[in-house]
Amino acid sequence: MWFAVWSLLVVGTLVGAFFLGRRLWRSVVELGRELARAGEAAGTLAARAEELAEIAARERPDTSATLLADRDELREVVLRLRAARRARRDLRAERHADVARGWRAYWT
Repeated sequence: MWFAVWSLLVVGTLVGAFFLGRRLWRSVVELGRELARAGEAAGTLAARAEELAEIAARERPDTSATLLADRDELREVVLRLRAARRARRDLRAERHADVARGWRAYWT
């Protein structure tokens, strides 16, 4: 009688270990696939970051000394920068107003 009970326990344990091992193997294989995909994404991200760094380096404004530059030219630069800043501020205010109108329409 005890031989049958112990045999059943051992066989049940081996079957359970088989299913657990199979699930663990499948999880490891899936982890490997995800790590490969993450590696590809990281490579793409690194390439894109390098492109953006190059673009930023090309578009970086000139910050050289302007101590002896023509005052009229400098004044024009300042006026252009102020106009651009004003345009960005107005655009931001308009977007903010659109969002506020949308929220008011949603909640009323």
